[in-house]
Amino acid sequence: MNYLSFFSGALGLDLGLEKAGFKPLLYCEFDKKCQETITLNKPDIPLIGDINDYSIDQIREIAGLTPDSIIDVVVGGPPCQAFSTAGARKSFEDERGNTFIKYLDIATDLNAKYIVIENVRGLLSAVYKPSEHDEDSLKEAKGSALRFVVDYLEAKGYGVSFNLYNSANYGAPQIRERVVIIASRDGSKLRYLNPTHSENGEFGLLPWKTLKEAIFDLPSEVNLLCATFPEKRLKYYRLLKSGQNWRNLPEELQKEAMGKSYYLGGGKTGFLRRLNWDRPSPTLVTSPTMPATDLAHPKEDRPLSVAEYARIQQFPDEWKFAGKTIDKYKQIGNAVPCGLGQAIAKTILDHAKGQEHIPPNGFPFSRYKFTNESNWYLSFKK
Repeated sequence: MNYLSFFSGALGLDLGLEKAGFKPLLYCEFDKKCQETITLNKPDIPLIGDINDYSIDQIREIAGLTPDSIIDVVVGGPPCQAFSTAGARKSFEDERGNTFIKYLDIATDLNAKYIVIENVRGLLSAVYKPSEHDEDSLKEAKGSALRFVVDYLEAKGYGVSFNLYNSANYGAPQIRERVVIIASRDGSKLRYLNPTHSENGEFGLLPWKTLKEAIFDLPSEVNLLCATFPEKRLKYYRLLKSGQNWRNLPEELQKEAMGKSYYLGGGKTGFLRRLNWDRPSPTLVTSPTMPATDLAHPKEDRPLSVAEYARIQQFPDEWKFAGKTIDKYKQIGNAVPCGLGQAIAKTILDHAKGQEHIPPNGFPFSRYKFTNESNWYLSFKK
C-alpha cells in the first residue's frame, strides 16, 4: 500500500509501516531538526514543511500523484500538546489544535481509503473550544474534542474505530500508551490492533520485552552520547538499585532529596527513578533528566543514553538523528514505537484483504477502562 505521512517526526511510526511493506510517497514535518533527520535517512522521499502552507493540489503534485491516483493511507500524529494531560489543554482553540483540523481536511479531501490518527491519552477527555464552557460545564464537555473528530470523519462517510493501546503489547520494550484512530472510507469499522505480547505471556502471547532485552548488548562506546545528572542527584542514585526510586531511601534522605516535594500529594514515582532491568521502560519523555521524570540506567550512574532511547523506541541502530544531544533525545522521545506502527499497518492490510483477526477476548489493551469508541462515552457517565 502507498501512504502519505504528516507530522512525521523522526519517522518512528513510518518505520513500522514500512516494515510491513507500506510505500511512503511523501513526508510532512514542521520541525527543522526532524526535517534534517528525515533527509539524512530518507533523502529520496519528498519532504514538505508546515502542513498549513500546502494545498491539496500541491501535495498531490509533490507526491507524484495525479488527480485520479488512488491513495491507500494517510497517516499522522497531529501535535499533541493541545491535548496532553501535562499541558494547558486548550484543544482546538490552540493553534496546534487547529493544525489537527487542517489534517482532517487534507486527509478526507485526498479521499484516502484509510486515515490513521495517533495521539496522546489526553485526547480521550479533551474539550472542544474550552472558552465556550464555564467551569461548571467543563466536566460535562469532556470528550467533546474526540467527539468532534469522530463526527467529522463519519460525516465524510468513514467508519471510525479507536482505542488506547499500550505499546508493550506490540513488542516495544516500553509502557507507552497512545490513542490510535483508524477510519475506513468504505464505512466499516476496523478491528482493534491484534496484540503480539502480554504482560506475563497471558492469552498465549509472548511476554512483554524487558529493558534488559532491549539495551544489554549495546557497546559502551555508543552510550557516551548521554546527558548527565547533577552531582546532588547522583549522591542518591548511588544508594539505589534497579527498579528503585526515592521511596527506597532512608526517611531522612527521602526528605533531604525531595525537599518541599516530599510533602506534596501524588505518587511522585518518577523522582529519582532507577529503571528496572526486568520490566519494559516507562514512557520515554523528551529529556531523561527532568527531576519529576528521571530515567536513570538500572545499574550505571547516568541517565539513559541516546542509543538506549533509540533502542527502546525500536529505531534501527544505524538510524541517524540530527542536531545536538538534546535535539536527539527530543526527537526520539516524541516518536511512536516502530512496533505500534507495524501493528497499525497489519490491521489495515488484514482489513483490505478481508482477513481480519479478532484480538483475544478480554484482552487489556491499556491500563485504563472506557478507551474505545464502543464504551468510551461511559467514562463521562460516572
